[in-house]
Amino acid sequence: MKEKVIFFDIDGTLYDYNKEIPASTRETIEQLKDAGHHVAIATGRAPFMFADLRESLGIKSFVSFNGQYVVFEGKVIYRNPLKKETLDQLLNYANDSRHPLVFMNHETMMASVEDHPYIHESVGSLKFKHPQYDPDFFRTNEIYQTLLFCQDGEENQYRKYKDLNFIRWHKFSTDILPTGGSKAEGIKRLVERLDFTREDIIAFGDELNDLEMIQYVGTGVAMGNANPKLKEVADFVTTPVDQDGIANGVRKLGLLK
Repeated sequence: MKEKVIFFDIDGTLYDYNKEIPASTRETIEQLKDAGHHVAIATGRAPFMFADLRESLGIKSFVSFNGQYVVFEGKVIYRNPLKKETLDQLLNYANDSRHPLVFMNHETMMASVEDHPYIHESVGSLKFKHPQYDPDFFRTNEIYQTLLFCQDGEENQYRKYKDLNFIRWHKFSTDILPTGGSKAEGIKRLVERLDFTREDIIAFGDELNDLEMIQYVGTGVAMGNANPKLKEVADFVTTPVDQDGIANGVRKLGLLK
């Protein structure tokens, strides 16, 4: 079989509900690499949030921040930071609305408030602590993604910022990205370094930030635990992450002999 480029989301795809890699998933990743396929990660997480995962799986290429920061074989090949002037306006409006923000670059993250329960719960679900307080962090650092913390639906009042895109990932948190930014765009940048067509690209995902990715690639696979909207656009649906979802999906695609 011809070699493929295979992208995996992290949470709910590589990681199970306990933020652990199922044994069958780990074994399947190794088998894919041994078979000559190119294995990469496509995630909404910042690079510092999954450094241990990359090392554990031996993966050196990834799309992070939902496409805003792309690394190929250990080298940064694409950056798409948010505009500082827009972030300044966003911070003022969020402060007036009493909605905290977290600013993220490739190395760390800083919060616009000293302490907030929404940040504790949503960032804590990723097994990270409440970030330190530095509301001016964006002024001296490139920011690739910002997190807005509010109740479901309250993010709609921020859609007046036309150069920003909002994707909810937690009941208390929404990703803020540059308009046009997506995992699909990041994948395009990475695959440019390889001699592959779209038909040779495969992606596995489970949430709405995977939507453009699943639609763009040649074969999009939704996990059995995926958002129903993602299942609707996927080429097929595998079993849930904790029921050998990756192993079963790879087997169905015939990627291993």
